[in-house]
Amino acid sequence: MTRAVLFDVDGVLINGYHSNPERVVPWDKNLLADTGVDPDRLRKEFVFETFVKKVVVGEMAFTDALEKHLPALGYKGSPMAFARYWLEKDSNLNQPVIDVVRKLRAAGDCRLFIATNQEHMRASWLWSVLKLGDLFDDIFYSARIGARKPDPRFYKFVDEKIGPDDRPPLFFDDTDAVVVGARKAGWEATLFDTVDDLTNHPWVKQRL
Repeated sequence: MTRAVLFDVDGVLINGYHSNPERVVPWDKNLLADTGVDPDRLRKEFVFETFVKKVVVGEMAFTDALEKHLPALGYKGSPMAFARYWLEKDSNLNQPVIDVVRKLRAAGDCRLFIATNQEHMRASWLWSVLKLGDLFDDIFYSARIGARKPDPRFYKFVDEKIGPDDRPPLFFDDTDAVVVGARKAGWEATLFDTVDDLTNHPWVKQRL
């Protein structure tokens, strides 16, 4: 039976946000010059409030939330244009990790999944535009599930979708609390900082 192997997005598959501040690659470094929106205000007034609390769990559409909040941040353009800017800037694939994923796919004895806190539009972008759908069997994300990691409901949903196995799912994530939650759910979870945490894992190493 093939083993389920799961990967987080930001901080693992994508070089962008990372729980380790030293490894953060900001997508919004030119946001003020390009759009007139102050990135600090965007994070404080939008990301940490409406985006995390409503959009990422599927209670509000990304574009609806942008349309509601962007004018107060000084942006008068299309929310769709702003969304595209955001998605394009936050699309820096972690190529060494992607290369390992390709090798695991070629090994043929695992099923590969994405497990991420994500809203619908970016999940579709990751899957279709960045073509992660060519490498992975499914993407499990918070807006689809209605709960964010490390909520136990997230792991339960994934367990039900991937089905039983004689080995626990193997999961790589860059956030301590998420890893702890996964372990409580019975997964084998590894805290990810760099690609070495992936390639040095014994089960993965055997297949490279």
